[in-house]
Amino acid sequence: MPSAFDWTVRVYYEDTDAGGIVFYANYLKFFERARTEWLRALGVGQQELLDAEGAAFVVRSAALDYHAPARLDDVLTIRTVVDKLGAASVRFVQQAWKGELLLTSASVKVGCVDLATMRPRSLPASAADKMRAA
Repeated sequence: MPSAFDWTVRVYYEDTDAGGIVFYANYLKFFERARTEWLRALGVGQQELLDAEGAAFVVRSAALDYHAPARLDDVLTIRTVVDKLGAASVRFVQQAWKGELLLTSASVKVGCVDLATMRPRSLPASAADKMRAA
């Protein structure tokens, strides 16, 4: 089973809607930040990939299911697992937890593109190797 990366985030006022719960689209922000922190923990700098390789990661698709709400000041654990590592893409399973309560689950496919053309390209070898080893 692939290893999980857990990242903690607190819910701020700006994350909530008029009902006082996390606005549904903000889970996408939490998941994006967790993927970025996962890469950082692997030693993969996204700015370095842009500068050295001209490579960027873009979200190709995302499917989310909402199970329970999060509220102001809640501390959430965002769990990130690589579900499939392809030549030019990575599919993640991500979840938002409040303690033992699953709040949101998602499948997010991220592609690697050439920044100049915005066309798909293979993952940079150095990044792919670190992802496989995780």
